[in-house]
Amino acid sequence: MKLLEIYILRRVAQMFLTALLPVLAIIWTTQVLARINLVTDTGQSIGSFATLATLILPTIIPVVMPFALVIGITQTLTAMNNDSELPVIDAAGASRSIILRPILLFALAASLLTLFITNDVQPRVKMAARQMIANAYADLLSTVIEEKSFRKVEDNLYVQISQRLAGRVLKGLFVADYRDPNYALIYYAREGAVDKTGTALIMHDGEVQRKAPGEDVSIVRFDSYAFDLSDLTASRGKANLRASDRSLSFLLNPDPSDEDYKARPGAYTAELHKRMTEWLLPFAFALIALVIAGDAKSHREARLHPMVSALTIALLLRWLSFYAGNKVETNSAYVYLMYATPLVSGGVAAYLLLRQKRSTRQPAFFRLVDKILVRVQMRIADLRGKSNGGGA
Repeated sequence: MKLLEIYILRRVAQMFLTALLPVLAIIWTTQVLARINLVTDTGQSIGSFATLATLILPTIIPVVMPFALVIGITQTLTAMNNDSELPVIDAAGASRSIILRPILLFALAASLLTLFITNDVQPRVKMAARQMIANAYADLLSTVIEEKSFRKVEDNLYVQISQRLAGRVLKGLFVADYRDPNYALIYYAREGAVDKTGTALIMHDGEVQRKAPGEDVSIVRFDSYAFDLSDLTASRGKANLRASDRSLSFLLNPDPSDEDYKARPGAYTAELHKRMTEWLLPFAFALIALVIAGDAKSHREARLHPMVSALTIALLLRWLSFYAGNKVETNSAYVYLMYATPLVSGGVAAYLLLRQKRSTRQPAFFRLVDKILVRVQMRIADLRGKSNGGGA
């Protein structure tokens, strides 16, 4: 690789990381905070929470990476144009491959990294995260660890304790069970404990109130009563795997007896084609960014910043890919749209790049996008000016 190519590659990589890391940190923080209930509801340690946060990170990298690549390419080439580096390269008679080769190689590496993450890393970390959350909620004692506060164990089942003592002894037990729509059960007990198997809550010296719709409340006192937890602990200790948690080999040849697959076969079809198409987006976006910002432009030419035009097109294509992926679950015809989004957009961009070898003029489509965005920007500026003038 030539010295100039290494220079361009280094600048693009630096700008790519500058765009990727802050956005990745912001999105990662919002995703982590949305799961803070793992600590508040189950009493897990901060170490467990940090482990879960680490498992979340690989799931958001493929989403952010294509847009960071667009920013890195357009910002680098725009800065080189403003510093007269691109005009000098053109004036020296250098081949366009000096600019294209390092950027396209970097984009290809980003696409291959996306392919590896989505098909190998993501299923592993998602499965590990689901299993970790399931294990955290499996023990009833951990879900009611906070004393003198109601804790929702699952839908329509609430527990409160007054005091938790050593030896798995619970004082002042209150259990409200509304899971059966035919009647409601409320338990009071002076003390109790979860047995060693974790399948029953043994309550002592208490009473149970039973209320059916339209009937009086019946009260039964007991010396000892076993509240069944077997269904609860079994379901909470087992991670329910979804299509996004499955390996690529499973998606290619799903098990017909798998319960989730039988319930939602369309989701597995959508996930398979999503993994086969999304890794193409970084390379397609790089081609689009090169078409918009890859040529030397005059400083006198009135146009919008290339990054705005490239990001607008990239966002539209990403939305189209996401929309088609959701529709595939109910209509398999949208599979063609999933593949057409990166392949057609990348093919058109590649064709325009070849045309730019014979013409330094920007393609008509991108000139139209620039004109529309410039007019929108001017209109917003006019409205702000009128608003400020009216306020004065």
